[in-house]
Amino acid sequence: MGAEVRPDDCDGCGGAVLARAIDWHLDEMAIRIVGVRMYLWRAVDHEGEVLDMLVHRRRDSRAALRLMRKLLRKQGFAPKLLVTDKLRSYASAFRRLRLSCPHEQGLRSNNRAENSHQPVRRRERKMQRFKSARSAQRFLSMHAAVHNTFNLLRHLVSRSTLQTFRAEAASEWRNAVAAA
Repeated sequence: MGAEVRPDDCDGCGGAVLARAIDWHLDEMAIRIVGVRMYLWRAVDHEGEVLDMLVHRRRDSRAALRLMRKLLRKQGFAPKLLVTDKLRSYASAFRRLRLSCPHEQGLRSNNRAENSHQPVRRRERKMQRFKSARSAQRFLSMHAAVHNTFNLLRHLVSRSTLQTFRAEAASEWRNAVAAA
């Protein structure tokens, strides 16, 4: 939905989004759903755009494998670089999928994915918890789509271009809301 408004997609590629998600940053966080600890697995690209997410009961290699398979199926290509924290589940899933890209594991190299968890943490802090895993998945996927539409890299565009992009995003949002 927000691909038409992104400034990096307009650089002579004819509107096609070919190599947009070069680096993938994967991370997980614990959330509470009706008193049960669940894990929100999230994949973010090198610009901070949310690629995909998964709400799962466990924090194991099977959940990491499920997220990575879902991500590969949705994106249609493997990343050039996979960045994760030092959780061994990612390395296990990476080996099982036999990806050829480099896998970087580091303490602070995964800040893109960590920062994408902030809206969820804010919601939990305000005690507006999720009622079920399905509602969490549905809300967070819609939140990611809206965030990706309005997340413009302000430091890369001029003020007039930013105003044009914001106006286009707002009109696109009004059309989407009117259609629903």
